Amino acid sequence: MSQPSSWPIPNGSTRFVLPRRIVSELSEHPLSKDLYPLAMGYYKRAFGHSMSRSRHDDCLLIYCVDGCGKLNAGLKSYKITTGDFILLPKDEIHSYLADSKTPWSIYWLHCEGQLISEFISPLKKMSRHPVLQLGLHSRLISDFEALLDLRQSTQLFESYLHSSSLLRQLLTHITLLHTQARHHFDKTFDMEAIQSLMLRCVHETLDIDTLAATANLSKFHFIKRYKALTGSTPINDFIRMKIERACHLLDITDQRISEIAWTLGYEDAYYFSRAFRKVMGISPSQYRSIRLGKATYKE
Repeated sequence: MSQPSSWPIPNGSTRFVLPRRIVSELSEHPLSKDLYPLAMGYYKRAFGHSMSRSRHDDCLLIYCVDGCGKLNAGLKSYKITTGDFILLPKDEIHSYLADSKTPWSIYWLHCEGQLISEFISPLKKMSRHPVLQLGLHSRLISDFEALLDLRQSTQLFESYLHSSSLLRQLLTHITLLHTQARHHFDKTFDMEAIQSLMLRCVHETLDIDTLAATANLSKFHFIKRYKALTGSTPINDFIRMKIERACHLLDITDQRISEIAWTLGYEDAYYFSRAFRKVMGISPSQYRSIRLGKATYKE
C-alpha cells in the first residue's frame, strides 16, 4: 500500500489503516477480493498537510468538502476547490498540498482489488485528468462516513467484509454523480431540453433530425454527443420512455395492449410488443399478468 502521509492529526480529524492480516484476508475472500479498502481518513481544515509520492501502488480517492488545495499529477498542476474529487490510479506519480490560507477538508481512501481498474475505468473514460468536478453531495459524504464507521467494530472480520460492499457503492455512486454533473455543466448541449422534448412527444413519433435541430447540431454530431454523455443513443432512450409510459398504462388501466400501443404512437401492436420485450425482458401481456398476480416474473 502507498504510504499515507505523516501529517500530525489534530482533533476533529482521523486516519485509519487496516491491519495487514485483514488486508490479506480481504484480498483472498470471494466477496471482497475484487475491491477492498486499505486505509481511509478525514482531515479537517488540514493546515500544513502535504504529500509527495514517486511510488504509488494502489488507488487513491480524495474528496474535498471545504477549502482549497493543489494537486500535481501527470506533469500538470490543478487547483482543488470545494466539491472536487481526485482519482489517482496505481502508478500515478503525484504530490498535493493544502492551501496555506484556506486549507482543505478532505475525505481520502486508499483501495485495491482484482477489479479495481474496472471500477474506475468509467471515471477515467469520462475525464482525461484526475480531477472531477462533482460538487458537494451530502449522500456522498455519508458514503465516506459509513466507511469510517468501520473503526467502531474492527474486532469483527464481517465489518471489514461489509466495507468492501460500501466501497463498491461509493465508486458506483461517484460514477453516477459525475455523469449527472457532466450533463449539468455542458452548457453547449442542453440535455434537459432534449429529454423534455422526448417526454412531450412520448405519444407520438420523433425522429433524429428533430432532436438534432433542438441541439443545433448535425445528426451525426448530435448522436455522438448524446451517446458520449449518456452511454445510450437518443432513439433508444426515447423508446425506453415510451415503454415506461406503457408500463404505467398497463398498471392503471384496463386498455387493450393494441390500444396502449396506438396511444404511444405504435400503429403495429406486434412491433410495440417486440419493443416492450426488448426493454423489459417480458411481453406486455406477461407484465399485466404479473401485476394481477396471475404470473411471476420467472415464468
